[in-house]
Amino acid sequence: MNPTPIVYIVDDDEAARDSVAMLLELHGLRVAAFASARAFLEKAGPEDAGCVLIDLRMPGMDGLALQGEMRRRGLGLPTIFLSAHGDIPSSVMAIKGGAANFLTKPAEPAALLDAIRAAMLESDALRARSLVGKSATARLATLTGREREVMALVIQGLSNKEIGRVLGISHRTVDIHRANLMHKAGAHNLLDLIRVAGAAGAGLPDSPAAGGSA
Repeated sequence: MNPTPIVYIVDDDEAARDSVAMLLELHGLRVAAFASARAFLEKAGPEDAGCVLIDLRMPGMDGLALQGEMRRRGLGLPTIFLSAHGDIPSSVMAIKGGAANFLTKPAEPAALLDAIRAAMLESDALRARSLVGKSATARLATLTGREREVMALVIQGLSNKEIGRVLGISHRTVDIHRANLMHKAGAHNLLDLIRVAGAAGAGLPDSPAAGGSA
């Protein structure tokens, strides 16, 4: 089941935090608010969906440090910065760090809601890519070492006879390996196979050693 998207608010200013939470809830959004970056990190997980509104200046871990820690932990939630003290260097650092937007407090409700909607769409896209990647990785994990070698050469465009010469095996043996790997990968043609390998980020050998066993 897909998790319910949540707008996470991380802001040490209680009044600002409550005001934004009330606005978002009035527009039907599910909200979770935190007074510090540490409190948010204690609850956040890699499977969470939604986006994070981050105050730039907070005691302890500030917004930019939180953004970096989220990246280090693999938390794929899009981030929107909210700050009453925004400056060009900070906004540039936030955007370079992957922030979806950088807004100045008090943000116009329409601008804030538009930014959140865009971030939610980005969150959906990120989760979809993640699921495709996990599925592709799981499929390729079932390949034998020889099948991975054959797949690397198939993707390079070599024919079965050419693959056989590179690996020192008969082209009929290559036929068998190729049929098996295509089935395991769930690929119907070369384009499908390239897509699966790309989605999995498969670390395929560039030039398998010749003369190995079948």
